[in-house]
Amino acid sequence: MSKDCKLSVRRQCKLQMLTRSNLCYEPKGESVGNLRFMEVIDEQSLESPCYDSRQMARYMKCKKHRCGRHLVRRLMRLMGLVSIFLEC
Repeated sequence: MSKDCKLSVRRQCKLQMLTRSNLCYEPKGESVGNLRFMEVIDEQSLESPCYDSRQMARYMKCKKHRCGRHLVRRLMRLMGLVSIFLEC
């Protein structure tokens, strides 16, 4: 995309088969709070690899962290963590 081109941005996007929203979109990173949660999840998953998102959310709640199961699940998926189902 060139801003000094004679074609409008809309026309340039149409020629390249892009949407204008994709052109301007800049993804945000994780917040500082979520990064802290990810550290706690990572430490606990090394100690207890059999914890799934529900058990991890309960652990976080016991340790006075305010996050729900869906957030824990999303962060675990983002980190690539999968529980190993063993008899813990």
